[in-house]
Amino acid sequence: MDAACCMPRVTSKVETHRELRETLPNNQKVGINMFYGGIDVAKYRHEICIVDESGNVILQIFVDNTRNGLDKLIHNLKRLEIEVSNVEFCLEATGHYWLSLYYHLTELGYKIHVINPIQSDALRNFYVRKTKTDRKDAHLLADIVRFGHISETKLASETVLKLQNLSRLRFEFVRQVGGLKNRVLGILDRIFPEYPQCFSNVFINTSRELLKSFTAPEDLAEADLSELTDFLNKHSRGRLGVDRAKQIQALAKGTFGINIALDAFTLELRLLVEQIEFIEEQISVIEEAIDQVMEEMRPSKDTAYRHVLETIPGIGPVLAASIIGEIGDINRFPNAKALVAYAGLDATVRSSGQFEGTRNRISKRGSPVLRHSIWLAAVSARRFNPEMKEFFEKKRSEGKHTLVATGAVARRMVHLIYSLWKDNRPFDPNYQWSPTNSR
Repeated sequence: MDAACCMPRVTSKVETHRELRETLPNNQKVGINMFYGGIDVAKYRHEICIVDESGNVILQIFVDNTRNGLDKLIHNLKRLEIEVSNVEFCLEATGHYWLSLYYHLTELGYKIHVINPIQSDALRNFYVRKTKTDRKDAHLLADIVRFGHISETKLASETVLKLQNLSRLRFEFVRQVGGLKNRVLGILDRIFPEYPQCFSNVFINTSRELLKSFTAPEDLAEADLSELTDFLNKHSRGRLGVDRAKQIQALAKGTFGINIALDAFTLELRLLVEQIEFIEEQISVIEEAIDQVMEEMRPSKDTAYRHVLETIPGIGPVLAASIIGEIGDINRFPNAKALVAYAGLDATVRSSGQFEGTRNRISKRGSPVLRHSIWLAAVSARRFNPEMKEFFEKKRSEGKHTLVATGAVARRMVHLIYSLWKDNRPFDPNYQWSPTNSR
């Protein structure tokens, strides 16, 4: 390959760093000592733009998202005599393709600012309005760090990163199980719609075993009664017997379900139940791993809790881990209201003239995992936390819909989370706190 093709592109309007230094008066040379790099991250190749303190483009190149790409960047920095301490980089926290470059550059001692894409989008719009130019994203990011317009996102600690990854994986698996269960219910609606009457929950262990062994209604209808009774007794640990067996057989014999393509439906039903069990086993493995990581956060061996969030009624270890993983560092939020917005739990009020809607909706603009976790905590708290229960019932008495009232509890829960975490203070039911903007 021609060596010329690997050389960085330098704009024609600007001399190289070395040449620029040599042309400056001695009293100005000290001023050209800081450089600012913007990194436009992509899956396979990053665009990098480096400017000096005056905004002049010193270097603009593409590097692969590989070890060789990193080496190419470092080579060009050295060629331009840009020291580790004399350059700051800026990149957006989009996806995960930035992480490897961030990790290796920080390992080499370079300072990297990681910003929220919302911030760069705002500045991008500003540049478009003011200059009407088609600035490259890498150049824009370089200017962001040069001007100091940075509200950076700090990379989470290793412990928090592990909690985030494990909790998100669990969240995804739980969603998958929910989808599979809906498919099971859909098949039963077609071939055996009466089956849910047999159990309080179709997916309890006894029911699952029954669906795997007697998948078709006719299998249940033709089964020996004593055999079916023994089966139910075994898998329910003695709780179910002949009466339940008779009920199931009677419903199976008189089912209103269809009898076409039955072999396909029953095969799908059995495989879906087995898939649910497999994923739930994986969820258990994830929860064990989460528990081990949470132990890393225990302040001391004598401390009763691993993190103050575990002391809040309604927040168990799994939800606490998920919330911690999504928030990371509580200090990056200036107040509880900002955390509410980040979770996407801020209310959107529908109003017109003298009309004000009572079924307001949450924005859902933030982290879906965090929002889901806090919502589950709110549902639990409105039942078992006396203060939250009273607050929920107050909202309901005002005519608020159940979901709206639960949303208010969720926002109040965020305020409580913020207060305890910020102060590193365990929950105390007697502690007087007054959250704001928690309606």
